[in-house]
Amino acid sequence: MRGTVEMLLLKSLSRGPLHGYAIARRIEADTADALSVEEGSLYPALHRLEDRGDVSAKWSATSGGRRVRVYALTPAGRVRLASEKQGWQSFARAVSRMLETK
Repeated sequence: MRGTVEMLLLKSLSRGPLHGYAIARRIEADTADALSVEEGSLYPALHRLEDRGDVSAKWSATSGGRRVRVYALTPAGRVRLASEKQGWQSFARAVSRMLETK
């Protein structure tokens, strides 16, 4: 389903701000390694979400002094996550119904 990566990113950020690598690791951890988001999909999706106002980003330094861009969910992002979640759940129910037909 189109937009799944963006929904996963929004959900990952719903528990607090993270940098890109940590977002990817959270998705893997939260799905028991069933899903992963590659760098080539991760950063373009984060930039789209930032352009739409669903996430904000700021530069920060890690404990090792490396600069990273930290992303945070905005109020608009929380609204979008709720909408995306509802849409995904409806889609999943429809697919399940189809798979259960004889």
